[in-house]
Amino acid sequence: MEYSKEFKTALSAFSNTEKDRLIFRLLKKDQLLSKKLYFELIDPETTDDKREAMEEAIQEKVMLASKYIGNPKYFLTIIRKISGEITEHVKVTTDKFGDVSLNLLLTDAVLQHNEDLSRQRFDNIYKLYLYLINKTVRSLLLIKKLDEDYWMEFDEQLESLKEKIQQNRQLKKLFTNNEIDFQWLKSENIPDHFDLIIKEIKSQGFLR
Repeated sequence: MEYSKEFKTALSAFSNTEKDRLIFRLLKKDQLLSKKLYFELIDPETTDDKREAMEEAIQEKVMLASKYIGNPKYFLTIIRKISGEITEHVKVTTDKFGDVSLNLLLTDAVLQHNEDLSRQRFDNIYKLYLYLINKTVRSLLLIKKLDEDYWMEFDEQLESLKEKIQQNRQLKKLFTNNEIDFQWLKSENIPDHFDLIIKEIKSQGFLR
């Protein structure tokens, strides 16, 4: 929504007391905005601090969730919830590095349980695998937009992730069937115009 000059002028005419009341009323209705302002104004923790806390939380929560792998639908629900917490972290802190590193960590943490995942029927585990593939692709898209100085750190995560994917026969085949090249799991190998490549892949009905 665009705000007209007249609307902005009217808001500026409010007294400080009226503005304070309006701000607190809005913050009560928007918890995310409230958390973001708190972080930007007075939170003693830095973005790095919060990212490190998220890393620990992801590992712990995926480990606890692993006992539900036998119920893939519920397990995926838990993983989506953890992903939502990452999204909130990124929105609050504007942590572009963490948007990649935390999502790669989440995917890697799930695949640490490859042995249990491999025991599931493919039909039951398919949605989880497709979710992990799309999460990986999104991370690659984001890496391509970030400074190359970060690539070495991402490559360590991508190499670990690649090893786990290739240890999971069903997931490895699904990556290939969705036309995702394993060579792309290295920052310098992500193609130019990667977004257009993925758009074309999706237009052919893959990654869905």
